[in-house]
Amino acid sequence: MIEENRSAIVLICIIGLLFLAGCGSGIKEEAPYEEAIVVDVFDSVANYEGMQSGWFGKIVKDKFNMELNIIAPNVAGGGNTLFAIRSAAGNLGDLIICNGEDDNLQKLVNSGLVLNMEPYLEDKDIMRFESAIRDINSNLAPEGIYAIPSEVSENSPMTPSESLELTYGPYLRWDLYKQLGYPEIRTLEDLLPVLKRMQELEPRTEDGDKTYAFSFFKDWDGNLMNAAKQPCCFYGWDELGFLLLKADSDEYKSIIDPDSMYVRVLKWYFNANQMGLVDPQSLTQSYNDVAHKYEKGQVLYSPWPWVAQVEYNTLDRRQQGKGFMIVDIKDMNIYSYGCNQSGTRKNVVLVGSQAKDPERLVDFINWMYSSDGISSIGPQSSAGTAGPEGLCWEYDEEGKPYLTEFGKKALFGSEAEVPKEWGGGTWREGISVLNFMPVAPCELDEKGNPYAYQLWDSVQGMGETALEKDWKEIMQANNTRDFLLKNDKMVVSPGCNFTATINSEIETLRGQCRNVIRKYSWEMIFAEDEDEFYQLLSKMQDEAFSLGYEKVLEVDMNDAIEFQKARIKSVEEYENDREQ
Repeated sequence: MIEENRSAIVLICIIGLLFLAGCGSGIKEEAPYEEAIVVDVFDSVANYEGMQSGWFGKIVKDKFNMELNIIAPNVAGGGNTLFAIRSAAGNLGDLIICNGEDDNLQKLVNSGLVLNMEPYLEDKDIMRFESAIRDINSNLAPEGIYAIPSEVSENSPMTPSESLELTYGPYLRWDLYKQLGYPEIRTLEDLLPVLKRMQELEPRTEDGDKTYAFSFFKDWDGNLMNAAKQPCCFYGWDELGFLLLKADSDEYKSIIDPDSMYVRVLKWYFNANQMGLVDPQSLTQSYNDVAHKYEKGQVLYSPWPWVAQVEYNTLDRRQQGKGFMIVDIKDMNIYSYGCNQSGTRKNVVLVGSQAKDPERLVDFINWMYSSDGISSIGPQSSAGTAGPEGLCWEYDEEGKPYLTEFGKKALFGSEAEVPKEWGGGTWREGISVLNFMPVAPCELDEKGNPYAYQLWDSVQGMGETALEKDWKEIMQANNTRDFLLKNDKMVVSPGCNFTATINSEIETLRGQCRNVIRKYSWEMIFAEDEDEFYQLLSKMQDEAFSLGYEKVLEVDMNDAIEFQKARIKSVEEYENDREQ
């Protein structure tokens, strides 16, 4: 699928001798850029702020003679405020990673904050994705190429874009669940007494910290409380404006309706808090705080495999049978995002108009979408890539990838020390903090292998630890996706190109309603009693409607209808192209 420009021979100096090295090498290259620069990266999805360090930082330094200084609203707090302040100053960043939905891109173009990259993209390898790139920029004025979409794919819209683990799912500390005798969980509500018994089994960590089932943060809150959206996805719902929309139909529901899945989840969390299952620091902590608590074993449940499994499931723990694995809720039907040939607008990359060396930054973006770049940039999740070739993995004689001994340690949770020639430090310290995936993990490299290492035959054939062995025996499946497919518990939302209605009046009203919904959602979870919970729900509904919620909802309903049409069209067009 992907053709790379691998013809250049790179000269490497090691103890006075010259060796030939491919683009996966960790040895310092002769960078074609003489002047060293520091690039300010405004990254709205990053969970780290400061200089990119470690092995990924060294790759960027060696290839482009530049360092990445990450500016992260998630960490700094007040994301919209920081965006507004930097925009008003006329310099959002040299490199920008942000949401490209709605009219966000046009606003950036109108304000003169982003560069038209088209003159720099001629003959670049990234233009193999020209259709997706043209598509996302098609309605911008003046014409040009300002943004590059993420998670581009050539697969069917009905193909799950994730790896063996989906984006969402009910993940529990399997070792504690096992000690309880694998109790049956019929509904979401049935999960709470199980979690309470797990907490009683392990009330404190090895370090003496109190354990909780749930630990939240506000960093990712948008139109609603993000933590309350996740369990909705266990039942095939995802958000669209102020609606929850089914993955495989035109069924939708207002999030603040009393019988909506969103309100059901808020009540679920309220009940959990009454049982002592919710971390009281949830109101003030950040994503990084929560991730650290998973690492220490302080949290017993997660709606995301790419947090819990990455942070907690070290090789040592898994060999002891400890770790997070998905459990079966009998009535669940988990939402999966289908592949999208146009990529996603939720996360796009742009070059700032004030960038000192735009040609170098476009070269960097071009590299991000190469096999080398994709592999190196994406190992931050359990569905991610394997990191750089030569350090973490190699090809065998038949062109099939396999993990090196270092790769096994690094990717399976051990704290691996990176060789000095690759930058030193630990593996985890050096992982890319951009939080950006250029293509869908299930995409294939130029030799026909998936970028997601969990899909490699060599990895799936590796030995099991006590954790995986027990899970497989109980669940009667080889992996999460296998279990979900066998039991018809996964529903794919076809990948498609869709843009929500743009209306400045509606967006003003939406902003006012959004603040009310988020405020009361948090308060409802921490309400003193059930009476206060429903009083707060009523206040949320009344205040939202008084601020124009109904008018916004009407627009969202029309968008839901158009979104469903776009999903159907995407599948039809893909099938028609296959027949031709």
